[in-house]
Amino acid sequence: MPSQPLVHRVALLFNGSKIYDRGILAGIGNYLSGTRARWDLFLEEDFLCRLKGIERWQGDGIIADFDDPAVSAALAHSNLPVVAVGGSYATPGDYPPGIPYVATDNAALVRLAYDHLIESGLTRFACFSLPAAETNRWAGEREAAFAALLRRDGLPVEIYRGLETSAPLWDTAVEQLIAWLEALPKPVGILAVTDARARQLLQACLTAGIPVPEQVALVGIDNDPLARTLTRVPLTSVIQGTEAIGREAARLLHQRLHGVELGAPRVLIPPEGINIQASSRHQAVRHPQVMRALHFIRQYACQGIKTAQVASYVGISRSALEMSFRRELGRSVHDEILGFKLAAAAVALQEGAPSLAEVARRCGFTSAQYLHSVFRREFGCTPRQYQQRPVALKDAHEKARPETGFQEATVAYLPTV
Repeated sequence: MPSQPLVHRVALLFNGSKIYDRGILAGIGNYLSGTRARWDLFLEEDFLCRLKGIERWQGDGIIADFDDPAVSAALAHSNLPVVAVGGSYATPGDYPPGIPYVATDNAALVRLAYDHLIESGLTRFACFSLPAAETNRWAGEREAAFAALLRRDGLPVEIYRGLETSAPLWDTAVEQLIAWLEALPKPVGILAVTDARARQLLQACLTAGIPVPEQVALVGIDNDPLARTLTRVPLTSVIQGTEAIGREAARLLHQRLHGVELGAPRVLIPPEGINIQASSRHQAVRHPQVMRALHFIRQYACQGIKTAQVASYVGISRSALEMSFRRELGRSVHDEILGFKLAAAAVALQEGAPSLAEVARRCGFTSAQYLHSVFRREFGCTPRQYQQRPVALKDAHEKARPETGFQEATVAYLPTV
């Protein structure tokens, strides 16, 4: 009878509530499903409360998020094979000694966002980071990478860290953030070190009436679907290579579990691309009433607003707004609303929305039939045909009629490494 394959007991020390950690866990799972490795996994949502004594855990190996110094300290004297995951560091001495380390390339993440903002026609830039702390070292690395790019290009360095997110400090944090935003020269492109931070920025802009992206163009990092759901203006975000990080970490531990001496390699994983949404599609709009109208449309297009409601918000007649819109942008207010709704529908279809009726409801179309007819007219295909194309978004962008004002729903630009 053939012997049973060896089963290893492996601890995964990650926070399952974070999009970054979940992507890494998915990558580990993908590695295991594609190999003959058999692991019994120890995984807890709140593993930090179990760190005490983890070095005495009777298992075979550990993969852990070393961005938290408490994890690094707890595993410093472990006799088990350990593979570390975390952010990259500009200074080699900041990596944990003697441990294989798989890192998200912070410099590449920031460079991709910065290049996108430059390509959007912006010349002023700022960074919204997190307060300096040992647990936020990765944010400090992103700050430093951003500052280095600005200095390279002879531009002023503007970094704002703000307050930590907490209920008692929320109002104060928003007030201070709005004050910082209002003081910035505009238009300005802002990189937020996470999508959560970008969402705070976006909310502050909406509260203060600062048009996004005409005056403030925003880019986050994480491509978190939850952040997109919780914002009225769809958020542009850099897509981290988290699954690739997880796969590589699992591969390294697999080798160590089978006696391969690895030393302490450091593997940098580049970002997968950037998901471009409305928050960074900067347009050089000079007319203040058109800018105000665009600000309103981006927030409420998918709620079924009409041209008359936009004009009422701006405070001018419908005919005057239409005249200004056509002079400034070369299209009507209706075309702008329709283009934004189509972009939202394209994203919903690409993300696998369950039914056309649900897409229509979510994106402000009066019926599934109307959405179907608009899709056929603008893209030359039905919504389902669009959804089934492997490069649907690229095709749709190429086929979109220019008079609608529709821009690409989302495009994943591959980074140069």
